[in-house]
Amino acid sequence: MGGYTISNAMRFFLLSVSIVLWTGIWLTGFGTIHWLLYLLGAFLLFAVVTGICPGMIISNRLFGDRPG
Repeated sequence: MGGYTISNAMRFFLLSVSIVLWTGIWLTGFGTIHWLLYLLGAFLLFAVVTGICPGMIISNRLFGDRPG
């Protein structure tokens, strides 16, 4: 999995997005929101903790890496 890890800058970005998302879920109410938002928040935290981002893997496989 060494080729699929994300940089520290990307981890920080995903962490900040995750914090904003979980804060919005908390302010709205955990019982009020749709379950799909929990899934997105969990994927973001998974990417931050492990350094493996499934969305980046899928995007790179679909579109390839752009040179330069």
